[in-house]
Amino acid sequence: MKARVEQGLRENFAAVTAFSHKLYRNPELGFAEFQAVKWLAEELGSIPGARVQAGLGALPTALKAEAGSGPLVLTICAEYDALPGLGHACGHNVIAAAALGAFAALAPVADELGMTMRLLGTPAEENGGGKVLMLEQGDFAGTHAAMMIHPGDVDEVEMLPYACAGYKVSYLGRGAHASAAPWEGINALDAVTVAMTAIGLARQQLEPGQQIHGYVASAGTAPNVIPDRATGEWMVRAHDVDSLARATAVLKRCMEAGALATGATLEMVQDGPVYAELRTDLAMAGLFAANSARLGRPLTPAGRRGGSTDMANVSHEYPTIHPMISLGEGCPGIHDSAFADAAASALGDQVVWDGALAMAWTCVDLATDPAQRSRLLAGQA
Repeated sequence: MKARVEQGLRENFAAVTAFSHKLYRNPELGFAEFQAVKWLAEELGSIPGARVQAGLGALPTALKAEAGSGPLVLTICAEYDALPGLGHACGHNVIAAAALGAFAALAPVADELGMTMRLLGTPAEENGGGKVLMLEQGDFAGTHAAMMIHPGDVDEVEMLPYACAGYKVSYLGRGAHASAAPWEGINALDAVTVAMTAIGLARQQLEPGQQIHGYVASAGTAPNVIPDRATGEWMVRAHDVDSLARATAVLKRCMEAGALATGATLEMVQDGPVYAELRTDLAMAGLFAANSARLGRPLTPAGRRGGSTDMANVSHEYPTIHPMISLGEGCPGIHDSAFADAAASALGDQVVWDGALAMAWTCVDLATDPAQRSRLLAGQA
């Protein structure tokens, strides 16, 4: 069966890599991936037996494709949003292509394996929590296990992301002439300066794993005018959602300090859903690692924590894996513009092949191993 799956991937691989390269050349931001989802739907629609729906609920750039009708439902997630100004510097073109390749390889044998193969196109991983919204509107319903791969600079059996939340912050003050009557002003720039100073001092008391980082987007228009408005965005991260709540309380106190010190009015709004910490299904991870090693790509345990992903929220509902696959020694770091170029190179295409085949083989294992199949069908993590 694994040989047949590999042959299926080989027969579709030219189209799969062409799709990856099209995404690289045409990056789209979260919730605006209209071309990407159209291309993905077209590729999936060409697979015999595939049932494809583009646009799910309130998300026009979300997608669902299924093949087979067996009781075991295995879901592979595809991401295809890009970063502002950096294109696919997180390699989401590789993620989407690997998902497409795995689905194309498995679709013809899904019924023989007694499974329903599902691909979910999940928008806005970078900035909008598309998977969280898809969980809420029921797009993952019926899933017994979920998986995806992510390109990077390491070969690791799992990602160790932080729980994360983002906030948009604005201070409203009162403008005044900075020389003639500065006492009439309420300085919004001073408010954000106080807040940033407080954050900097608070960092030495943060718990291990807690992080606060952000930037000032605007704070005035001329040097001789007291700024009446200052805005910025901040992110809070932590090992888990409970620690995240405590770190968020620190951020809020620091922001409130800026308002209290200056008399400005603070508005602090959560930007998108909270991303949870990832819970890796160790049995699935072991199967994926064995299949990756069979391809000549041994995986190591996760070595460092970093970043955040809405796939973590999926892992709180369903058994999930999220392995990292390296673009090769010396490759640029994730979120570097050079990483986008590497992800569309021959190295990126190799990651698509290895990731797609390792996921497909892992699905075969889950469907044919009696213990794993029974565990998943029983809903046991």
